Amino acid sequence: MYIPSSFKVTDTVQLHDFMRMHSFAVLVTQGKGGMAATHLPILLDTDGSRLLGHIARANPQWRDVQGEALVIFPGPHTYVSASWYETPGTVPTWNYATVHAYGSFQIIEDRDRLHDILKRTVAVYEANKAQPWSYDASDPAFGRMAQEIVGFEIEVSRLEGKWKLNQNHPEERRRKVISALLAKPDADSQAIARMMVDTFTPPCSRSVL
Repeated sequence: MYIPSSFKVTDTVQLHDFMRMHSFAVLVTQGKGGMAATHLPILLDTDGSRLLGHIARANPQWRDVQGEALVIFPGPHTYVSASWYETPGTVPTWNYATVHAYGSFQIIEDRDRLHDILKRTVAVYEANKAQPWSYDASDPAFGRMAQEIVGFEIEVSRLEGKWKLNQNHPEERRRKVISALLAKPDADSQAIARMMVDTFTPPCSRSVL
């Protein structure tokens, strides 16, 4: 991924937090038939060294993976109007945040390991429910359905983080963009505005924005 130095994020804790928050990701691989991509929930292991997920057995992507796999964790994104800068000679842009993870791809067909991935996946996404649904590996119905998928793990070899948040503009323009985004009702605009506040504003001053 092309990352100008002003947009580059290297803090591992920050990248891991982002990956966990935006875990519906895109698995991209290269095979004999060319490039393939699948949208999947993908979990970052506790220590950050592995990615875990599952894919439909009928999906041919997992059968032929050559070289590194790429997992894209897309975050919030939004259009930025040049009119917000109130400065002649400026142009529109797009603000966004994303993490790319690279590593070796391995299939998991062992029953116990596959069920463990499924249980962990369910636990993550049910965690905030008042009455969370649980995955019972002993249920024959779940066992039959599990035969229709395969698990996978990716040993993470490198991470790339890109927060494109108007770092190439002076503070006055960034404040105008933040104000304009906060005035918009959509979740992505609000999220990007908060990321800009967190990136550029000292903690003691954030309440005024």
